[in-house]
Amino acid sequence: MTKRTSFAAMNCSLARALDVVGEWWTLLVVREVYFGRRSFTEMRDTLGIARNILSDRLASLVAGGVLERRTGGSDLRRNEYHLTAKGRDLIPVLVVLMRWGDRWEDDGTGPPIVLTDRDTGAELEPAVVDAATGREIDAGTIGVRPGPGFRPEAWPAPAAGPR
Repeated sequence: MTKRTSFAAMNCSLARALDVVGEWWTLLVVREVYFGRRSFTEMRDTLGIARNILSDRLASLVAGGVLERRTGGSDLRRNEYHLTAKGRDLIPVLVVLMRWGDRWEDDGTGPPIVLTDRDTGAELEPAVVDAATGREIDAGTIGVRPGPGFRPEAWPAPAAGPR
């Protein structure tokens, strides 16, 4: 397998995030751990992923601080994987990506799963909103400008706003 270029040094938060979670299978592994499949065998069997690829993804997610490996209860030979705070912060990203897939990649049968409120059981309709105003954010509402971590030598300043 060819090692891809690292984005870790790029002056771009999206590129750095992709350096941690951008490999094929990675977000599905995070999904499996969130859904409670915490052992290597459970994930391998559910995903149908090759052992070497799953081992690599788990190791990179542990190294990236998204998952932590724990000894599995009474069986000291078995490892379990759990989301860290960093991993739990990734779940809303998966929800938004899933919602996009439900809308644009539907096979005609509808969503495979429906998100519900844990307390009430009511169906959820996820949206990305501005925390300060509650206003829904979409491609038409977003502008950009250099932030405090922007390095002009790294790449040209963003245009006034997306097109």
